[in-house]
Amino acid sequence: MSSPAPSSPALSRRDWALLLVLCGTIFLEGIDIAMLAVAVPSIRADLGLSTGTAAWVVSGYVLGYAGFTLLGGRAADLLGRRRMFLGWLTVFLLFSGVGGFATDGWTLITARFVTGVAAAFMTPAAMSIITTSYEEGPRRNKALLVFAGTGGGGFSLGLVIGGLLTELGWRWVFFAPVALAGALLLAAVRVLPRSAADTPPVRGPGGFDPAGAATAAGAMLLLAYGIVRLEHGGSGLGLTLGVFAAGALLVWLFTVVERRAEAPLVRLGILRRAATVRADLGALLFVGSFFGFQFILTLYLQELRGWSALETALGLVVLGIDAVLAPTLTPRLVGRFGTVRVILGGFVLATVSYGLFLPVGAHWSYGAMFPTLILTGTAFALAYGPLTIAATDGVAPEEQGLAGGLLATATQFGSAVGISAVTAVYGIAVAGGDGSAADTLGAYRAALVVPVVMVGLGAVLTATGLRDTRPPAPPATAGRQEAGSTAP
Repeated sequence: MSSPAPSSPALSRRDWALLLVLCGTIFLEGIDIAMLAVAVPSIRADLGLSTGTAAWVVSGYVLGYAGFTLLGGRAADLLGRRRMFLGWLTVFLLFSGVGGFATDGWTLITARFVTGVAAAFMTPAAMSIITTSYEEGPRRNKALLVFAGTGGGGFSLGLVIGGLLTELGWRWVFFAPVALAGALLLAAVRVLPRSAADTPPVRGPGGFDPAGAATAAGAMLLLAYGIVRLEHGGSGLGLTLGVFAAGALLVWLFTVVERRAEAPLVRLGILRRAATVRADLGALLFVGSFFGFQFILTLYLQELRGWSALETALGLVVLGIDAVLAPTLTPRLVGRFGTVRVILGGFVLATVSYGLFLPVGAHWSYGAMFPTLILTGTAFALAYGPLTIAATDGVAPEEQGLAGGLLATATQFGSAVGISAVTAVYGIAVAGGDGSAADTLGAYRAALVVPVVMVGLGAVLTATGLRDTRPPAPPATAGRQEAGSTAP
C-alpha cells in the first residue's frame, strides 16, 4: 500500500505542539475579553469611575484592536510572522500587567488600548502561521477549526474564571493573563519554526508603504470610534456623523494611496475575491449578533433578574459547547457537506436560537433559557470555524497575514456593531418608557431583534455562495510549482 497522502488530516506531535501554542494565544484573547466584561462593575466601584469612563475601559480595547488589525495582518507578511507574534505577545503581557496596577481610569484605558493593539498584531500573525504551516485542505481545516473552537471556549471559560477572580479582587483579572502570556511566550520561542515562510519577502523601493499604513489605521480608528458612539443614540449625533464622514474620507484616501504605491500595504485585488469578502462580511454579522445577544442577556440576568456575576458566568458556560464541537463534529460536516453549507447551517441555527429568546419573560427559568444557550453555542461551532477557512482558502502564502487581518478586522467591527446596535435600540426603548420592570423587559425584547436581523442577513449572504460549485482551488504554492516556467 502507498504511504498516506500529504493532505491527510492526521497531525504529528510537532504539529500539535505548534497548534497548542497558537491556540493558547486565541484562548488568551478570549478569556481576557470575557473576564474584563464580568469585572467592569467591580472596577468602576473600586476606582470611582463614571459610567462613561468604565465603558471606555471596554471600548479602548476594541478601538485598538479594530484600528490596527489590518496593519497587523500585513505586517506579519512583510516583517515576519514569528517576529510579529513573539514581539506583540510580549507587549500584550506587559500592558496587561500595567492594567493590573492601574489606580485611575485613564491609565486603565491606555493599558487596554495598547493591549488591543498588541492583539491586533498578534492574532493575525498566529492565524497566518497556521495557514502557512499546514497545507491547504483537511489538515489546515482541522487546525483552523481547533483554533476557532479554542477562542470560543476561552471566551466561555473566561466568564466563569472572571467571576471567580473578581471575587478575589478585580486586579487578578489582569494578572492571570500575564501569567498565561508568559508561559505561552516561553513555549513559543522553542516551538515556533524559523522557516522560509517567516522570512520577510524582498520588497521594492516602495518599502513598507507608511502612507498606506497611516491612512488605514486612521480610517479603522475613526470608523470603530463612530460605531462605539452609536451607543449614545441621538445624543451627539452630529459628532458621530462627522466621525463616520472623516473615516469614509480616509478610506477613499487609502484606496488612492494603495493604487499608486509601489509596494502597497494591501493589494486591493484581494477584495475582488467574492469568497473572501463574503466570509469576512459573514463573520462580521455572525460575531456581531453573538456579542450583541450575549450583552443583552447579561443585562437581563444581572439587572432584571438580580443574578450575581458568578451566577451569570456559570449560567452562560454552556455557550462553550463550541469548544467541544468545533474540533470534533464540524470537520466531519465540512468534509461531507462543504464549507458554505455548514456556515449556512450555523446561520440558520442561530436565527432559530435567537428567535426562541425573543418572547423572554420576567421570570423565565433556566430550563426555558437553556435551548437558546445550547443552540447558540452549537451555531457558533458550525459557523465561526468554517468562516475562518473560507476567508483564507485559495489565498497565496505571502498574503495569508493580510487575509487573517481582514477577517480579524471584520470580527472586531462586528463585535462593536453588535454591542452598539443593541445598546442604541435598548436606550431608545427605555427612553420611551416609565422605568418600570415591564418597560425594561420590553426594551430587552426590542434589542434582541438586532441579533435576529444580523444572522438573518448573514444567512442570505451565505446562501449566495451556494451558486459557486467550483472545486476548491489548489494551494497557491502548489500551483506555482506545477506551472513552472510557463507561469505568467
